[in-house]
Amino acid sequence: MELLNNWRLILLLCLTLGLAPFFPEPHIWGKIKWIAGGAVGMKAADWFDVLFHGIPFLLLLRLLIVKLKKSK
Repeated sequence: MELLNNWRLILLLCLTLGLAPFFPEPHIWGKIKWIAGGAVGMKAADWFDVLFHGIPFLLLLRLLIVKLKKSK
């Protein structure tokens, strides 16, 4: 549980796994644009890829919510 509350680790995951490969654009950004465009032609592997690259950002969101709740 300690790892899930480690800011440095979560940010490192977001900047590496979450955004990789970086060029020509971050991979997750391309997938989000594809989904926003209707997700035409997306296969199961593409959805898994969205989940795989999106998990670090979900962990960051979770950590933000936990920290905000503790501060209140």
